[in-house]
Amino acid sequence: MSYVLAFVGFSLLVLLHELGHFAAAKAVGMRAERFSLFFPPHLFKIRRGETEYCIGAIPLGGYVRITGMSPAEELDDDVKDRAYVNQPVWKRIVVIAAGPAMNVLVAFVILFGLFVIQGVTVGSTRVASVAPQAAAASVIRAGDQIVAVDGVRGDPTALAARVASHRCIGAPTDGCPAATPAVVTVRREGRLQTHTITPRYDASTGASRLGIRFASDTRSVGPGEAVRRSGDSMWQVSTRTVDAITRIFYDSSARKDVSGVVGSYEATRASFEFDWVRAMLILAVISLSLALVNLFPFLPLDGGHIFWALAEKVRGRPISYRVMERASVVGFVLVMFVFAIGLTNDIGRLAGDGFQVR
Repeated sequence: MSYVLAFVGFSLLVLLHELGHFAAAKAVGMRAERFSLFFPPHLFKIRRGETEYCIGAIPLGGYVRITGMSPAEELDDDVKDRAYVNQPVWKRIVVIAAGPAMNVLVAFVILFGLFVIQGVTVGSTRVASVAPQAAAASVIRAGDQIVAVDGVRGDPTALAARVASHRCIGAPTDGCPAATPAVVTVRREGRLQTHTITPRYDASTGASRLGIRFASDTRSVGPGEAVRRSGDSMWQVSTRTVDAITRIFYDSSARKDVSGVVGSYEATRASFEFDWVRAMLILAVISLSLALVNLFPFLPLDGGHIFWALAEKVRGRPISYRVMERASVVGFVLVMFVFAIGLTNDIGRLAGDGFQVR
């Protein structure tokens, strides 16, 4: 079932991307000849009006064929006025940008829905577990609430910082006891208790600890906060995606983190097996990443079409088709370079330990 759900999810992302191009083209009066989900050979075709709707046999994407996308295309007199190349620059940009814009909208809707339905995870001062042999092992129990440390109240971060202020004598070594004990106030079964506990230095974190792990709670959020959090999340993903793509051209270690279509699909499929929320988050990230990658200013990407439309606007007359054709070679090489890195990494992960989604 996870294979079907992942396939449907990916197909919807492609379908909605192309639907953005298609709807925008219709809205500004361009002639859309074909709307195809997946690539040829076509398994299914049906014509409605001037548009042919198809489903291809190669499930690696989709496309919308708009009359006159290429300046070298021969056009009949009855369709010249509605051809892409004969439209104002603003109309061409609207049509091309509508695809990535649809993916951005999909990512936002998914994140917004998850925030409203699931709420947000917030830190809690309730103890989830106590490590065996830890400083607090014989005193603190799971379910206790830490009210204060040395009289200092606050969230888990503030309490942990107060514990960390108790340092070992001299240079710290793993497990060394702090020079002074911490006074820990605990609420247990409705009653306050005070315990004196000597923290121990944990080399893995570089701080003194009691050896407890705090639980987390879920808090509901309203539509306004969901909008803000969705926007913040999308900004974080966007900056990291652009940074990651930029670094693959000069950082060999960054190339190892790149995933292609196979890896994205497998991660989504595996997530559907045990956590639908994680799967939806991955789809949101993929949708947003698809939009960002498509906006890079290289043909044949959407960003390349937008770049040359803007160049024409600045220049005041059309750009030579030969110039765009030569420039598109650079874009094609870059796209294939990224695709090859992602595919190579995906094959290596499939042959090794998998994608470690869990």
